[in-house]
Amino acid sequence: MKKFSKSIGFYLIIIAVGVLIAQYVIGPNQTQQQLNYSQFIDRVETNKVKKVTIVGQTVVEGTTTTGQQFKIDIPGTIDKIETLLTNNGVQIETKPEPEPPWWTGLFAYLLPTVILIAALMFIMNKMQGGGNKMMSFGKNKAKMHEEDEENQVTFDDVANYEEVKEELTEVVEFLKNPEKFTKVGAEIPKGVLLLGPPGTGKTLMAKAVAGEAGVPFFFISGSDFVEMFVGVGASRVRDLFEQGKKNSPCIIFIDELDAVGRQRGAGVGGGHDEREQTLNQLLVEMDGFEPNEGIILMAATNRPDVLDPALLRPGRFDRQVIVDKPDFRARKGILEIHIKDKPLDDDVDVEVLARRTPGFTGADMENLANEAAILAARRDKEYISMLEFDDAVDRVIAGPKRESKVINEKEKNIVSYHETGHALLGELLEHSDPTHKVTIIPRGRAGGFTINLPEEDKDFITKEELRDKITTLLGGRVAEKIFLEDISTGAQNDLERATKIARSMVTEYGMSEKLGPLTLGQKNNDQVFLGRDISRSRNYSEEVASDIDTEIKHIVESAYERAMDILDHNKEMVEEMVARLKEQETLEKDDIKEIITHYKPDFYDEEDDEEKDKDRTFVAESSSEEDTADKETTVEDSSSEENETAELEAKEETSVADVAEDESKKEE
Repeated sequence: MKKFSKSIGFYLIIIAVGVLIAQYVIGPNQTQQQLNYSQFIDRVETNKVKKVTIVGQTVVEGTTTTGQQFKIDIPGTIDKIETLLTNNGVQIETKPEPEPPWWTGLFAYLLPTVILIAALMFIMNKMQGGGNKMMSFGKNKAKMHEEDEENQVTFDDVANYEEVKEELTEVVEFLKNPEKFTKVGAEIPKGVLLLGPPGTGKTLMAKAVAGEAGVPFFFISGSDFVEMFVGVGASRVRDLFEQGKKNSPCIIFIDELDAVGRQRGAGVGGGHDEREQTLNQLLVEMDGFEPNEGIILMAATNRPDVLDPALLRPGRFDRQVIVDKPDFRARKGILEIHIKDKPLDDDVDVEVLARRTPGFTGADMENLANEAAILAARRDKEYISMLEFDDAVDRVIAGPKRESKVINEKEKNIVSYHETGHALLGELLEHSDPTHKVTIIPRGRAGGFTINLPEEDKDFITKEELRDKITTLLGGRVAEKIFLEDISTGAQNDLERATKIARSMVTEYGMSEKLGPLTLGQKNNDQVFLGRDISRSRNYSEEVASDIDTEIKHIVESAYERAMDILDHNKEMVEEMVARLKEQETLEKDDIKEIITHYKPDFYDEEDDEEKDKDRTFVAESSSEEDTADKETTVEDSSSEENETAELEAKEETSVADVAEDESKKEE
């Protein structure tokens, strides 16, 4: 199309030149002088006109006595001046008006048509982006990865994830050296699906594959298939795979596959769904591959639950690779990659930062390094210190610091007691994550916050750990009740999270002694999918629903009583921490340990574990009599806590690990 457009432009230039030449040839004689009627009469009467030639009825051409040629257009008819010319002895000749050449008329009709056609072709060429089709709506929008040595991403730029890299490296090896696998009867996998939460590096993995493959790599977004016109999505899928076949061996990567791969039949209207037609064509193209044709389809999504089952079966996506949130070692490696080109102070400890950021994804770690660099630049520093990284962690977790917000003494007092309740319970409870920092400086939407961090990464969480987590969440409300004799709305998020954990314990994890090891109802983290959930009924009776509510209430209330007893037995410790918090605004882990050690010198003594456990469980002993009086509604009374086995077999699903990671990020 581009070559054709260039030839059209060339011909238009030739035509324009021809028009100019024609105008010059058939145009008026440039040596003739154009006279008006008065000048002509004056020259005739003064005998300065020698000869005239009358052309038609309105034009007179002539020559003066000096040889100058002239021309005049006569108003009206020529009869008016014939007598004047005869009386003054002017020679008169006549000739008919010449007719224009035949081709000039044809040219006058064709020129506008040619210009219009050329303009339309130019507009269509711009609309289709230089494609070779009349309309390019059905052409896919996939782009080919171009090798750029400076910005090229390889597996060396991806920290850890060794299992994921091994799977993807093998895919690249399939394309580079297929004989190695075919000689033992292996077939190239047709599809590789990358699964994982947002920000874990699925697209980065695809970029690394593109940098390592050494074969054509096409990438496209799932939302690029469907347009406003019916049939465009299926046409683009066909065109995409045709392009892949012409460039095989190659890799085709579809980002955000859930945009086009959602389960069919999910709509409740029963009408035609353009997205379904696109998905059907994708299924046909994937299943239509010949063995070892040399095309591998890669895709990434963070919503595997909504994908069509036909898309996930072997023969289409043969491999499903999980790209999960990084552990401590992976976080350390990711952070080292993102800070390698940044000027760091000597006090920066990457290992400490990695331990302070459980639950952070790769994108969070990149954002952490960038926020620390921004803070250093804002403070006019040449190097990024540990202070900037600490502030960046708080900024990522809780939001920017609201330094302009003025807090009155009443609110400052409420926030101080509230956060002290969280911080002390997090440190005193045996199975709770230790308190890392507590502050009353407003950040984001929070008036203050407490950070509890696990000592190591967890894949599972026990029942006692969940109970202590609920108790810690209720510590803020309990501290307000005991020391201020009033409560505030600051505990809204704490109550919501505590109730959610309690409901999960009863309905998902089977941790209720009354209801037993059952999973009841839909999981809390399931997404409502129109057409699927609209017809899903509850799988338990109203009586069981009432028991669920009773159990949830009991778990939360028993945790509330535990928090009440612990803080009531440690009033002096609470008051000192509140005073220190009002004065310093932020207390680090060492400050909290110092306060606790002042009142409990042996609390952190590792050699005296029995005394430590006794100190942490004194509440159970003090409240066992009250619990015994209400055995019918008690899931687990305080006396049973002393005899419980230290090692609990936690065989929950992976969603338990998600709770552990999410809840460890912050306490508001």
